Amino acid sequence: MTSTTPASSTGQHVSTPTTVGGVVGAPSAARAAQLVKRVAGGKDSAPVEMTAPYTGLTTATLPQATDADARAVFAKAREIQREWAARPVAERQRILIRLHDLVLERQEEALDLVQLEAGKARIDAFDEVSATALVAAYYGKHSAKILAPKRTAGVIPVLTKAGEIRHPKGVVGIISPWNYPLALTAMDVLPALVAGNTVVQKPDNQTALSALWLHELAEEAGFPAGVWQIVLGRGSVIGNALVEESDYLCFTGSTPTGKGLAGQVAQRLTSYSLELGGKNPMVVLPDANVAKTAAGAVTACFSSAGQLCVSVERIYVHESIREEFTRAFVAKTEALRLGGTLDYGADMGSLTSTSQLETVSAHVEDARAKGATVLTGGRARPDLGPLFYEPTVLTDVPAEAKLFAEETFGPVVAIYGYTDLDDAVERANDTPFGLNASVWSRDGKAGWEVAARLKAGTVNVNEGYAATFGSVGVPMGGMKESGVGRRNGAEGLLKYTEAQSIAVQRGLKLRPFRGLPPKLWAKAMTASMRVLRRLPGR
Repeated sequence: MTSTTPASSTGQHVSTPTTVGGVVGAPSAARAAQLVKRVAGGKDSAPVEMTAPYTGLTTATLPQATDADARAVFAKAREIQREWAARPVAERQRILIRLHDLVLERQEEALDLVQLEAGKARIDAFDEVSATALVAAYYGKHSAKILAPKRTAGVIPVLTKAGEIRHPKGVVGIISPWNYPLALTAMDVLPALVAGNTVVQKPDNQTALSALWLHELAEEAGFPAGVWQIVLGRGSVIGNALVEESDYLCFTGSTPTGKGLAGQVAQRLTSYSLELGGKNPMVVLPDANVAKTAAGAVTACFSSAGQLCVSVERIYVHESIREEFTRAFVAKTEALRLGGTLDYGADMGSLTSTSQLETVSAHVEDARAKGATVLTGGRARPDLGPLFYEPTVLTDVPAEAKLFAEETFGPVVAIYGYTDLDDAVERANDTPFGLNASVWSRDGKAGWEVAARLKAGTVNVNEGYAATFGSVGVPMGGMKESGVGRRNGAEGLLKYTEAQSIAVQRGLKLRPFRGLPPKLWAKAMTASMRVLRRLPGR
């Protein structure tokens, strides 16, 4: 691996108008403080200091809410919600279109913030900007149609008028992760708002500035103050308030935490959606273009340093091309440029936290100790910054290694061979997770057929994850222990609503007429139902 100019990980932090966290070119300390002022509550609790992954130096001091703070924020959101829901959907859509334009116009600051807080390469940060704009545009154009009242066939044609209307849930609680702070904020918050809900969001402290930046733009685009509030705090302190005060809870994070939240929400009989862990497979068919597949695999495995829920961690390659593919993939991996500067000079950035570095290192060392072969990478790079780790490719990983079945969530992938496609599909599905998968073939039809056999919420053919991730008109989410519910598409909007059915009956009653024997009525209705079954649309 080559490296760009490394970020300094030593020395004193000197605050300048263009430096935060010791990262040259980052927004000023004053700008960071300005964004922090948008946080709701937290005046009476001890703040926390967050650091830049590139350098380990302070980026922001963040207020932390108490349980009482969080509940007060929900109370305010509940007061505002009815008035917000009364506004026409078309008006709410127009705000999203203005937000789309602002995000694209001011993307440079967003790119800086995402890099500063998450440690990404700039090209990976741009994925977040583009996803945010795409989501705003999609719901800005299609929400009114998706939410519009629907007519349907009534029990008796002409005489029964039946339909469905949608009501917002109320106040939506959203718990967002640190790894995609801009994109996942947009994907969850924007459809909730356009559906007529108010939102209380708890982003991860590590990447709170990115969420606050979008919050600022949203209000500039026209969202009234208070319809979307951001509260910061530890889950152990404000987690109960989020669960108990939300009319709908949206969570992205680990499977164990998601299960715990689901259990709490179930006691209240409210709704929720969860995007959880993954151990995402990639299946390479024998006819795949090796060069293109190897290049695609690099992106699929090492974007955002592998800290992506839909990132590929297992590759199954047909034995007839396994050696050629492995050679090409390793070469392309070793050509990646690592670095921590706020420009497009690096292909891969840093891990985001010490805990992630510890997990990645432990998984690789455990696999190596149990007989796996490290083909490239396999070591931290403190010369570049405190949390850099080389993109790593392994083979011969045994089933007893942690890396074999546990989610690593870092720039690490294992290659396995296969000779029988049914066996490859079975091994790809042999996991408690089912978030994302990837299939590679020159034959699009064959790729689609294999994709349909994989038990994952999204499957990409001749792509790693971006085809489904960027197609915001289709739903995205997990099967099995990778989650419940979907974001994006119509489902990503309708989940924030309650369906209500209304039917108006005219003329003929749905019970026997006075004096008509019930048995004769039942016979007449039986004959009618046989006729109705043959009518179009019934």
